[in-house]
Amino acid sequence: MRTQRLAGAVISVLALALVATGCGGGDSDDDGGGKTKKAGATAAADRVEPLATVPEPALPVTVDSADGTKVTVTSADRLVPLTGSLNEIVFTLGLGKQVVARDITATFEQAAKLPVVTRAHDVSAESVLSLRPTLVIAETTTGPAEAIDQIRDAGIPLLVVEPAKSLADVGTRITTVAHALGVDAAGKELSTRTAERIAAVQKRIPAPGDGGKPRVAFLYLRGSASVYLLGGRESGASSLLEAAGAVDAGKESGLDKDFTAITSEALAKAAPDAILLMTKGLDSVGGAEGLVKIPGVAETPAGLDRRFVSVDDGVLLNYGPRTDQVLASLVEQLYPDGA
Repeated sequence: MRTQRLAGAVISVLALALVATGCGGGDSDDDGGGKTKKAGATAAADRVEPLATVPEPALPVTVDSADGTKVTVTSADRLVPLTGSLNEIVFTLGLGKQVVARDITATFEQAAKLPVVTRAHDVSAESVLSLRPTLVIAETTTGPAEAIDQIRDAGIPLLVVEPAKSLADVGTRITTVAHALGVDAAGKELSTRTAERIAAVQKRIPAPGDGGKPRVAFLYLRGSASVYLLGGRESGASSLLEAAGAVDAGKESGLDKDFTAITSEALAKAAPDAILLMTKGLDSVGGAEGLVKIPGVAETPAGLDRRFVSVDDGVLLNYGPRTDQVLASLVEQLYPDGA
C-alpha cells in the first residue's frame, strides 16, 4: 500500500471489493495495444533531489504535535520517519544521512538500503526502538496505536503530523518537518523550490478544448487481493487532477467518500475520459487488457479509447517535494499533443 489513507480505505471496503471477479493479477508492463503509458517522471522519481547545502540543525526546539502534545527535539542524529512521504521530505531537506529506517513506501534510491520498520498501518515498535532513534516522525493515521504508544512510553521524542491530502498541504508539511528538525531556513528554501516547480508545470497545461476539461477517474487496484476501488472526493487525487487541468470524475459524479467498490453503474455515472492508476495496480490486473475486463471499464469513454494514465505508486499521492514530477507526468500523459 502506497499511502496511509489508502490502507484505511482498503481495510474498510475489502469485503465489498470482490465485484470484479475474473481479473487475475499480472506483472506485465505491456499496454495491450492501448494508449496506456508509463509515467514520464518515473525514472526521475527513483531518486530525490536534496538541497545543495546540507543544513545544520539548530536544536533543541519544542513543537506542537498533531496529537495534542508538545514534543521537544534535542537531536536529529538518528531519525525514523514512519511514512514514505516523511522519508522523502527529510532526505530532500538534506538530512538523509541521519535517517536510520524507512517505511516500505519509501521506494527512492537513497533510502532503499535502510531497514523497513513499518508497512503502512503495521509499525514494528520493537524494530524502531532497536535502532535507538533520537526522533520518530509519524502521521495521525500511523498505527497501530499500541506501537505508537510503546515508542512514546520508551521516552523517544515522537512527533505526529497531519497527512497530506492536497497540493495546499505540500509547503505546510515541509516547513513543519523542517522546523521540528531545527532547519527552518532549509524548509523555507525547499518549500519555495517545490512551489516554483509546480507552478512551472502548470504553465504548460493547454487551455481546455471544445470538449472541456478531461474527466479523469482514479482507480485503486490490487488484482491479487481482489481490490477494485473508485476514488471519490476524499481519495487524495482530486487536488492533483484539478492542478493538472482535469476534473475528478469520481468526485464530480457525487462520490463523497474516499473510495467505493467499483460497479458498472458508478463508472457509467463518472463517465471518465481517462483513468488514473498506480503503476503496480495496473500491472496487478494484467495491464490494459486486464483493466478493460473489470465490469464497466470497457464501456467508459476512457475504456473505449484505452486512455489510461499510470504513475509510480511511491510518489502519486505523497504531496511532497516531488509533486512537480508527478504533476508533470500527469500533464504529459493527459495532453500528449499539447503540453
